[in-house]
Amino acid sequence: MKIPFNRPYYTGREAHHMTRASLTGKLSGNGLYTKKCHELVEEKYGFKKVLLTHSCTGALEMAAILAGIEPGDEVIMPSFTFVSTANAFILRGARIIFADTGKEYPNIDIDNIKGLITDRTKAVVVVHYAGVACDMDSLMKLAGKYNFFVIEDAAHAIDSYYKNRPLGSLGHFGAFSFHETKNIISGEGGMLAINDDQFIKRAEIIWEKGTNRVAFSRGEVNKYGWIDIGSSFLPAEIISSFLYAQLENIDDIQQKRIKIWNTYFNMLKPLTSKGVLGFPKVPSYAHNNANMFFIITQNRKERDALLMHMKGKGILAVFHYIPLHSSEYYRDRHDGRDLPNTDHFSDCIVRLPFYTDLAEEDIAFVVQSVREFYTVR
Repeated sequence: MKIPFNRPYYTGREAHHMTRASLTGKLSGNGLYTKKCHELVEEKYGFKKVLLTHSCTGALEMAAILAGIEPGDEVIMPSFTFVSTANAFILRGARIIFADTGKEYPNIDIDNIKGLITDRTKAVVVVHYAGVACDMDSLMKLAGKYNFFVIEDAAHAIDSYYKNRPLGSLGHFGAFSFHETKNIISGEGGMLAINDDQFIKRAEIIWEKGTNRVAFSRGEVNKYGWIDIGSSFLPAEIISSFLYAQLENIDDIQQKRIKIWNTYFNMLKPLTSKGVLGFPKVPSYAHNNANMFFIITQNRKERDALLMHMKGKGILAVFHYIPLHSSEYYRDRHDGRDLPNTDHFSDCIVRLPFYTDLAEEDIAFVVQSVREFYTVR
């Protein structure tokens, strides 16, 4: 492809920190760079406690354990999301109840959630799609009224905000991704934010295979052993050192990405003004962290034709997502409700190439290719 959908971005400091990590003599997790990443993120965003994980999937699995999800519990979440959002809770025995998105943006519809709450509802998982916040005030009021956990799938949402509060800090737990397609990367990687003091100690135990090894490393106990369930959720130090190079340059990375997003927006705006294609409508309470840039076609046929046109130009654009309620695994487990807004966004979203060092001339070529498609129709 002349222009790929994604390309990993390197700050130039990754090799330095990875070499330094290798010379410490400790390559397993929770060493120098894991701690440095924790300190940087907690200080910058004010999270009570964060723990790096091997993936956002791992962070969600930790959240499911901490929330006490058991067989028979119901967990409400959007169908318009990646499979990891659901898998983490299915592995604990939960029944997943899929909610529709709103009409104007592919985030979960809080009004739709209201009609799905039962006495078995243990948690609601929200996904901040493309780093744009869900309506968290309304959701937290529901959580207080019906006594369920709120878990933020903030895979897209590092350095994004809801009314000036960082995403991932508003619910009980927040799960982040550092996959190579995200703003801040470590190849594979993730992070769990714990926003309630009562869960911090247990989170450290679950993180370290169900042992109190973290407490032992701080000298709080004279030996460590198996005291709870858990798994090996922490990343190796090489991963953490790569991530640290990204995190210490997050402001620069974000400036670059926001510039790219604004360039796309301004160059494609004439097409949206004519009603040829749509832009997502970002709510006033939400911040845009430039996680991705997507447009909205009229229907699936148009979307598929546009994707083929872009491929013919050497440009890899993609659609997003196949709804989980209609997936091969879950469609027979779904309760049969139609989710029309979810289906609409699944049929009509086109994600354009987006990465931190995407050149202006490449953006211009992508935009020109989109314009050509609509001119010849």
